[in-house]
Amino acid sequence: MKSKILDAVGISAAVLCLIHCIVFPLLLIVPLGISHNPYIDLAFLFIGAVVVLRITKKMENRWLKFLFWISLSLIFMSILTDFLFEVHLPLIYIGAVGLITGHIINFKNHKH
Repeated sequence: MKSKILDAVGISAAVLCLIHCIVFPLLLIVPLGISHNPYIDLAFLFIGAVVVLRITKKMENRWLKFLFWISLSLIFMSILTDFLFEVHLPLIYIGAVGLITGHIINFKNHKH
């Protein structure tokens, strides 16, 4: 039951992260005085890391565990690049899609 809730939280956070990453650049075009804040991305990363850590602790499926951690690593690399060089890499999109995919697969694999 806990894994089901964690997957739901993980899917929600990853989808919100993906929406944020896709919509936010469009909002920068509109002159609203909005600037990019990488700390929002960092908050999504933290939520994702907590959920992935808890889900993968007892997970036996190695390729699904690998998908979770690679996706989280891609997001981390993108955010780190943003902090250090103020460059946005598309790795964050790939990582978010990977997390969503991993959570959906994990959710479907459980007998609820």
